[in-house]
Amino acid sequence: MRCTARLIIVSCSLLWMTISVRAQGVDVSARIVLQNEKRSGDAGSKKTSDASEVVMWLSPLQALGLTPASPTHPPYRLLQKDKQFTPHLLVVPTGSNVEFPNTDPFFHNVFSLYNGKRFDLGLYESGTSRSVRFDREGVSYIFCNIHPEMAAVVLALSTPFYGISQANGAVVIHGVPPGSYRLHVWSEHAKPPDQREFQRVLRVTGEALNVGEITMESTASPLNNHKNKFGDDYKPGSGPQY
Repeated sequence: MRCTARLIIVSCSLLWMTISVRAQGVDVSARIVLQNEKRSGDAGSKKTSDASEVVMWLSPLQALGLTPASPTHPPYRLLQKDKQFTPHLLVVPTGSNVEFPNTDPFFHNVFSLYNGKRFDLGLYESGTSRSVRFDREGVSYIFCNIHPEMAAVVLALSTPFYGISQANGAVVIHGVPPGSYRLHVWSEHAKPPDQREFQRVLRVTGEALNVGEITMESTASPLNNHKNKFGDDYKPGSGPQY
């Protein structure tokens, strides 16, 4: 009886370990390659660029069974300090509130009037904060109406399965449960990849999956040479000095 009981306990323990491993999911990895467009008359192949801060994510194509519990996260923030937003790129779950604290000793006016979430927080002083709820999936470009050098990106995603690339292009999505997913990639500094060059729908099993190389063509950042919230160019030296 004791042996039987021990056998049952061991079997149950192994079963629980198997379920736990499956619930944790597997890694899905890739390598992002950003290539500069080859100009006429240039010799050699296209040159590669820094491939950091490329976001890769997976959208489930069906209801998932066991999924890893979402870890608790501190409040999402885009800090304003030294006339910069920190971090430059912020990925949040769709429906999240993002705080915009002002720690500079002068006023800021945070706004976003492009694709994604549109808002205008107005002028607010040092030591105060405003918040915005990013209630739909998409990319939002964030600016300050006073300081043209300030720019950032908030990417709201309706999936917890995403990763952000390193400078060498390596990107890993951890804890992906088995199932079918649509693959997406986005970069501030590149055009979307040619859909013919990589598989857009992935089947994830119980083993780690490497997607291989995803090639994207470098392009100018949409944050460069942006307009103010009125759609006009920033005028140096005009208006109040903050």
